Amino acid sequence: MADKRDYYEVLGVAKTATADEIKSAYRKLAMKYHPDRNPGNKEAEEKFKEAAEAYDVLHDPEKRQRYDQFGHAGMNGMGGFSGGGMNMDDIFAAFGDLFGGRMNGGGGFGGFESFFGGGRQRREDPNGPRRGEDMTFRLDIDFDEAIFGSERTIDITLPSECPDCHGSGAAAGSHRVTCRTCGGRGQVIGGGGFFQVRQTCPTCGGEGTVIEKPCRTCRGTGHVSKPQHISLRIPAGVDDGSRLRLAGKGGGGLHGGPNGDLYVLIGIRESEIFERDGQDLGVDVPVSPVLAALGGSVEVPTPDGAATLKIPAGTPNGKLFRLRGKGVPSLRGGSPGDLTARIVFEVPDNLDRRQREALEAFQKLATDKTFPEAQRFAQRARVFYAHKEKLRK
Repeated sequence: MADKRDYYEVLGVAKTATADEIKSAYRKLAMKYHPDRNPGNKEAEEKFKEAAEAYDVLHDPEKRQRYDQFGHAGMNGMGGFSGGGMNMDDIFAAFGDLFGGRMNGGGGFGGFESFFGGGRQRREDPNGPRRGEDMTFRLDIDFDEAIFGSERTIDITLPSECPDCHGSGAAAGSHRVTCRTCGGRGQVIGGGGFFQVRQTCPTCGGEGTVIEKPCRTCRGTGHVSKPQHISLRIPAGVDDGSRLRLAGKGGGGLHGGPNGDLYVLIGIRESEIFERDGQDLGVDVPVSPVLAALGGSVEVPTPDGAATLKIPAGTPNGKLFRLRGKGVPSLRGGSPGDLTARIVFEVPDNLDRRQREALEAFQKLATDKTFPEAQRFAQRARVFYAHKEKLRK
């Protein structure tokens, strides 16, 4: 990793750069070092790859956060270009839409690839295997479920291969024919010179063929919607905004192609007891002022059950006590977080006659030493007003 330049340095942006600034910086570098502008220039090609790798990390919030924390070492196993094994076709495929084009099923490009004269067109056989689409599903769960984990079944409607046309999109007896607009090339060309414009064919979407007679069941898409019941294990310690990947549970593939993946975005409802900050928990513990004054014990709820907390005599309101290892379990098998208990005085209410008389008797016995904080507060107020009178003179 030592031979790699800092990704922010590569793009020429500050570490505080916004997503738009990062995108703009990458566009400029990609335009400058694009191989079609620098034919045979290996240095330019390497700079083009380097910029693409930096953008791959910094434009993704999750990867960027990990990179900011761990540097290049934190990119191992993250997927994408940062995981190594980059090649030029991968870069064109992944970032073509950044320049206004779009990826077709086989990888044809619009604005990015077409801006240059290059002919990197990667159309697949429209009748060959195609991977299904990745899908996203939001699942809201209770706070307790996030802490302890659970087993769930989610109901979702996903695209599946059409049973009538078997994913071809063509009606029975019909077939695909060469697109007349592009002549089967998948692209149309305009302009001339260096700024020759090569764009995805608007008629066939870059496939080079069109369906002669669309299937009535799927209307030529090759897919139909189908309800699915998918089992999901929610791991203990999952946080709000976590994304769980279910490999092969997404949209159905075509012509024997694999299914896409299903990403479950977790939302967590608030707890009536705890506040959460990552793996740490906080809880307000109401206690009697008498207990705080004399000292004693109080029960504190934790994910593992009630814990006994000893409160020393003279504990002030708002005092924090840390219970180590009583927080949220770690998703990665590490130590649980901590739980912070905050002491909150509860003012006595619904007093009967004897209780009121007892408090009145205590009030008569109280001296300035009984409530030292109140005396300090009063003294600070007197100093403030004395200073105010001095300024007026």
